[in-house]
Amino acid sequence: MKFFAKVLALASLAIPYSHLCANDVLVRMRAINIMPIESGSPTVVGGQVKINNESVPEIDFTYFITEALAFELILATASHNVRAYGTTLNNLELGDVSILPPVLTAQYHFNFGKLKPYIGTGVNYTFFYGEDPGFAKTIDYKNSFGWATQIGLDYNIRDNIYLNLDLKRIALSTDVVVDTYAHGSVSAKVKIDPVIAGVGVGFRF
Repeated sequence: MKFFAKVLALASLAIPYSHLCANDVLVRMRAINIMPIESGSPTVVGGQVKINNESVPEIDFTYFITEALAFELILATASHNVRAYGTTLNNLELGDVSILPPVLTAQYHFNFGKLKPYIGTGVNYTFFYGEDPGFAKTIDYKNSFGWATQIGLDYNIRDNIYLNLDLKRIALSTDVVVDTYAHGSVSAKVKIDPVIAGVGVGFRF
């Protein structure tokens, strides 16, 4: 058993890995699943807001200031359907909307050889666009600022290629105003607060 343990140890030392250093840039491409933890209620008519999950591609860029400190910028866009259930007007369609929430985080990376876990915190500014009012006349979502936290890890597969797992929580809320045909204007404060789970591959430059 000791012989095999020594062989495995020597083999692991013989496998080269890429060491992330200051001024390195890591470009990742991920598949992410956006899972809103929504809350909110339309004013006057009551009810609960519900938002669907969505899976989309994402790209991000991480710049290393030192071996441990880095900044990450993520870019992704997704479309969601928003509804209010149990209102005094029955179920209320709040339309479809696309969101673009660029997130900038400051990260601390731990170094365990080929395995590099990290934690991060930062800010996001969410753009809402492409509103589809559905059965309403018009619908308007307000852009907003929020915070973000994350944990994740990179695993050096070979040379400058990394496998990445990432989990984020984004504070994301908006004011929605729906102009309906039958019931006039209805407003709602909607908290989306998504958890974003991603898996992907990264390339060091």
